[in-house]
Amino acid sequence: MAKIILVSFSLCLIVLFNGCLGINVGLRRQQQRHFGECNLDRLNALEPTNRVEAEAGQIESWDHNDQQFQCAGVAVIRRTIEPNGLLLPQYSNAPELIYIERGRGITGVLFPGCPETFEDPQQQSQQGQRQGQGQSQRSEQDRHQKIRHFREGDIIALPAGVAHWCYNDGDSPVVTVSLLHTNNYANQLDENPRHFYLAGNPDDEHQRQGQQQFGQRRRQQQHSHGEQGEQEQQGEGNNVFSGFDAEFLADAFNVDVDTARRLQSNQDKRRNIVKVEGRLQVVRPERSRQEWERQERQERESEQERERQRRQGGRGRDVNGFEETICSLRLRENICSRSRADIYTEQVGRINTVNSNTLPVLRWLQLSAERGDLQREGLYVPHWNLNAHSVVYAIRGRARVQVVDDNGNTVFDDELRQGQVLTIPQNFAVAKRAESEGFEWVAFKTNDNAQISPLAGRTSAIRALPDDVLANAFQISREEARRLKYNRQETTLVRSSRSSSERKRRSESEGRAEA
Repeated sequence: MAKIILVSFSLCLIVLFNGCLGINVGLRRQQQRHFGECNLDRLNALEPTNRVEAEAGQIESWDHNDQQFQCAGVAVIRRTIEPNGLLLPQYSNAPELIYIERGRGITGVLFPGCPETFEDPQQQSQQGQRQGQGQSQRSEQDRHQKIRHFREGDIIALPAGVAHWCYNDGDSPVVTVSLLHTNNYANQLDENPRHFYLAGNPDDEHQRQGQQQFGQRRRQQQHSHGEQGEQEQQGEGNNVFSGFDAEFLADAFNVDVDTARRLQSNQDKRRNIVKVEGRLQVVRPERSRQEWERQERQERESEQERERQRRQGGRGRDVNGFEETICSLRLRENICSRSRADIYTEQVGRINTVNSNTLPVLRWLQLSAERGDLQREGLYVPHWNLNAHSVVYAIRGRARVQVVDDNGNTVFDDELRQGQVLTIPQNFAVAKRAESEGFEWVAFKTNDNAQISPLAGRTSAIRALPDDVLANAFQISREEARRLKYNRQETTLVRSSRSSSERKRRSESEGRAEA
């Protein structure tokens, strides 16, 4: 008996070991796909290369084949949704972080298997009456999954393969900037960003400028085949239903064939963002901004308590694990609030961060973000990202940015302006200094707990070194070493010690000397 138990236990260990080894090998392969692609001798501040004009907005994307994005394994996209515009339901092959640059609205994130917790109260009473009468009539009232509100400064986290939609219920355009982490372990396809639409006849969002749109190519290819019957007409649209046979869909949904054909949207010209007729009617609680913020705070505290119990190994009260960890998952965090800044220097600027400690779903996505605001002449001291690539999107203003690689070469020394994107590879040193109008940015990072190491200031690597190490390393006196360590008492954000006019005069004199 003991031998049987021992053999069984050994087999379990072998299976467990092989399973863990398989996961680790898969992760290593995913990470190694981009090894050798970060040998960058020059970085560039990039503009969007492709634009899709839709009925109620536009979608702009950066060339994901650019070497900088290939290094980080990411793609970047910017969407503008006009008032009363609806971004059609879709999902992607990679985890996505969305930053709300401007505007407000609502979104639905569709987790499979989760209950429809938002419903019309009339439906409940009608159902109760029908059950009491023993009737089996269908309700015509609405019922759906949770609706989430968003506003300027929010970060929204979307796992790979999870469908979502967005609606602008405000009076001004909603502008969102999204990062898709195509090199994430959750993406089992290739490195191309892909959006799978559940409705409409959308254009491909990631085509290079000048290339024929994917949807148009497909329609032309279908037309070139000629009139070959309904079965050959499948796939004229660009949503996931377009390729199915209409009768197959009718059978699956238990509807008539004409309705099934409407799902395929073959003749829909509105593209990815459509105008809603009237106003979008959904079931949602009407609450003030203060009430939404109070609910957000309560959800955050509840989530932190569950996370604390998980780390301590305690289960707490008996719950449905699936609903507690998935269906009620908090997906949104605002990183624009001054009162919640993680780093703040008066009259210089602030930095807000969101990571897996403040938004636990990011542990699943392996992503985090940073929102910065520098006032005029504000300086973000030289630093490096310990464990992540950083993809910086300029929200407002301008900044002089310098980036240095492992060979001490300057790979970027230029302005980063509103609407541009700059990728800073892991461990490359970087510094930012705001110009006259200040500078605001959001940085997406490819680690759920991204960390930086400053090169100057109170918490810097230089400050941590002994005086004699500095004196011998830089061939300076101990006095100079102490000044190097202690002249800056701030941590990360400082005011430039030289005015822009002084820097201009110095650069002009250096230019004359070189001439």
